[in-house]
Amino acid sequence: MMKIVFAAAEAAPFFKTGGLADVVGSLPKALLRDGVSVDVFLPLHGSIRLEHREMLTYLGATSVHLGWRIQHVGIFETTVDGIHYYFIDNEFYFRRPNLYGEGDDGERYIYFSKAVLAALKWLDLHPDILHTHDWHTAAINVLVDYYAKYDSFYSDIKTVYTIHNLAYQGVFDPYCLGDLLNLPEEEYFHEEGLKFYDNINLMKGGIIYSDHVTTVSKSYAEEIKYPFFGENLDGIIRRHEGKLTGIVNGIDYEIYNPETDVHIPVHYTASNFSRKHENKMHLQIKFGLPVDPSVPMLAIVSRLADMKGMDLLAHIFEELVQENIQFVILGTGQSRYEDMFRYFQYRYPNKVAARIYFNQAESHEIYAGADIFVMPSLFEPCGLSQLIALRYGTVPVVRQIGGLKDTVLPYNQYTGEGNGFGFVNYNAHELLFTIKEALAKYRDPNVWPYLIEHAMLADHSWKKSSLAYLDIYKKLLGRPDASK
Repeated sequence: MMKIVFAAAEAAPFFKTGGLADVVGSLPKALLRDGVSVDVFLPLHGSIRLEHREMLTYLGATSVHLGWRIQHVGIFETTVDGIHYYFIDNEFYFRRPNLYGEGDDGERYIYFSKAVLAALKWLDLHPDILHTHDWHTAAINVLVDYYAKYDSFYSDIKTVYTIHNLAYQGVFDPYCLGDLLNLPEEEYFHEEGLKFYDNINLMKGGIIYSDHVTTVSKSYAEEIKYPFFGENLDGIIRRHEGKLTGIVNGIDYEIYNPETDVHIPVHYTASNFSRKHENKMHLQIKFGLPVDPSVPMLAIVSRLADMKGMDLLAHIFEELVQENIQFVILGTGQSRYEDMFRYFQYRYPNKVAARIYFNQAESHEIYAGADIFVMPSLFEPCGLSQLIALRYGTVPVVRQIGGLKDTVLPYNQYTGEGNGFGFVNYNAHELLFTIKEALAKYRDPNVWPYLIEHAMLADHSWKKSSLAYLDIYKKLLGRPDASK
């Protein structure tokens, strides 16, 4: 059986700050169903819930060198849904409330990268493929390239690197190369290595030194080859585009299932969604809005940031709320957008409900209860929110960019095709006009039920995408049959 090891900074259900955790939490389960053995390595963050900590079993410890220092590597394990999880324990680096944003993030995740490789050898766990994610584990790809020259344990391990968001690259002082990574400058500090202006760039290293690179949608894989989306790495990406594949993310259809979801009061299916409006009435009561199932409810479940298109909404929100609508917001982010939605809730208490926090259960209620999901992102590598909205028959209005372009097909009034609405230019009034188009179709009983049905029947499970990853693994290993 093919053996795959994932290494990442976070994974649901243990730790989650964004879509990376959802992917690392759900893709291994899909690969397991495809007949692949998958183990996942994570840091043992201090924020782990007690119920999860109590599931862990201590296996033992090894150590790694960071410059002149020797750092402890504790190893814990547990199994969830057939996936074996290993946790790297070092309280100095990870017993903190935040997964990221610390002043020593570079050292923390270089340590984690070295610790994963040391733990593999200590466990005598030899993967066929080592699959890393985002900058936090990109150093693993570089280190495998170096270790393989001197240690046969690593010499035949193939590496795959996934870019979830090119905007966060892991750029650090070049002293990290020698002091933390313990890599020779002449081999790795140059333009075709980790050198990035006068610093080192871990994501750049992940791209260069991996055997294959993936990113989380086909459109984003093309977009990042150009300067606007390339974040100063477009040249490197073009140079290595022969090993780049865009694979759209999926979502866990067991967690996000309107037929069985424990977080929503009324269940429904694609073939019988007549009771979906009862979830809207539940939201109206819960959030203090007038109870009226005929009023279209728009929703946002998002980080409130420029990247997510909140500046477009800031320009047109006053005009938008003049429509006969209700608008529900769930999320946190930049203070100016948090304050903006609080202001509109204060000014329009019968139309706007702003929940400036994040709650997983309430997000499910919103996906199930809203009619229209608004996602006008400046850029979006994949996006999971629109996939969840589709699953619950909440019709998305999106900017046609990245993964949004790949997953939301704009409604065509002539053919009846489509599962949402889209606009192209990053323009506030294009967003407004597109929302108004959606509202017009909401009021058309000959159109809206079909849009809900098309949305719910769109398959964004991991079935196709996991097979695409499996195909990459097989090609790297030269195996026509993944089960061998």
